[in-house]
Amino acid sequence: MSNLPANLPVTERTRGRRLAKRTSHERAQIYEILDEALVCHASFVHDGQPVVLPMAHVRIDDRLYLHGSTKNRMLDVLAQGAPACVGVTLLDGLVLARSQFHHSMNYRSVVIFGTAVDVTDPDDKQRVLAALCEHLAPGRSRESRPGSRQELAGTRVLALPIEEASAKCRSGPPLDGEEDLASGFWAGVVPIALRTGAPVPSPELSPSIGISSAVQELGAAGGWGKRS
Repeated sequence: MSNLPANLPVTERTRGRRLAKRTSHERAQIYEILDEALVCHASFVHDGQPVVLPMAHVRIDDRLYLHGSTKNRMLDVLAQGAPACVGVTLLDGLVLARSQFHHSMNYRSVVIFGTAVDVTDPDDKQRVLAALCEHLAPGRSRESRPGSRQELAGTRVLALPIEEASAKCRSGPPLDGEEDLASGFWAGVVPIALRTGAPVPSPELSPSIGISSAVQELGAAGGWGKRS
């Protein structure tokens, strides 16, 4: 990233229009949001029909990676060069205003436009799948078996260059008009945060196998465990 420009170029598709001051093309901010989000929504057009699908993702350097079965329709369409649009959203709070008109949400979001590239090298696929495990739970790739040759052959991995993208964020209190400030209605922000719950062991798990380090780290973040 050090050799890349600090900001992505502004294009017609990423230019902020309404409330443009909330739009950013800063690469570091875009990467930070992508790295925190666990789910993205990928959209494409197939046979004239728009389709949006949720899926896991991971960013490695200046590319966003998607994966799935080799029989996955979306990945097949995108691998053939169809235009892609991928978005992520982090919800930080409900903004409850005095007026219904000014109710809103505090959020951080990213939208990426581009054309995906098929990743065919088995070693590259394995690297991406390991990174995906790390994205879900840091340290997890060392606590799980790498994909077999057959599993990698049945998995399609696509790389979407992060070359045309923007972030849009809102933070802060409600923006009520002066005429509503003395209305007597409560106003403010209700924070929202994603947290983990206590782990539920697989039914087939041997009682002798304790909670792994990566899972304990998730517990420390969620408040139910302690750091090892």
